[in-house]
Amino acid sequence: MKKKKYALTSIISFALFVLLIILLKTVDVAAVGPDGTSVGFSHLNVSFHETFPLNMTIYKLTEILGYLALLVAAAFALLGFLQLIRTKSLDGVDRQIYCLAGLYVVMGILYVLFEKLIINYRPEILPGEAAVEASFPSSHTMLACVIFGSAYTMLGFYMEKNTARLGLQIALDILIFFTVFGRLICGVHWFTDILGGLFISTALVSLFNFFVTEDEE
Repeated sequence: MKKKKYALTSIISFALFVLLIILLKTVDVAAVGPDGTSVGFSHLNVSFHETFPLNMTIYKLTEILGYLALLVAAAFALLGFLQLIRTKSLDGVDRQIYCLAGLYVVMGILYVLFEKLIINYRPEILPGEAAVEASFPSSHTMLACVIFGSAYTMLGFYMEKNTARLGLQIALDILIFFTVFGRLICGVHWFTDILGGLFISTALVSLFNFFVTEDEE
């Protein structure tokens, strides 16, 4: 039952992500960004950006949370490496670690893809930058949701169900919330960039959960 739920969630989330891209290219598109760059749902996006203009303090805080996510990913990579050293065999590395590595690879591919396949540009040219940068989907939203979200699942494999595990999982939820919320209100993304990041992250984490969840009897 759980595997079916994860599969369905992944499919629906990915479909919503693709639909959002199509709508961004066809609905209320206007050249309202810097240097005349266009964005779909322009009235919604501009209104939201005017409510939450550029805030470099919050932006820098979300950057720190992004580095923390990378440290979590590195910790699981180290775990897999230690398993390999201990067993001296690729078969000695847990299947969940391989699935996690695959998840990270897919996330990296998507990051590079959307740096080349531009859907939206940022609503602001950031200090120190000479030109507008790609902003869809929000890479920090994807980074936080995918790494912290998959870590939540991984804790279930490596820790007993106790207060410590619950505390760590709550901490991961909090990190996801503050990263996404911070990115939403710091003014470096359009509202739909964050929405796209949430859709694709949900699709990826649900797909990961599908692969690591055991078949029910």
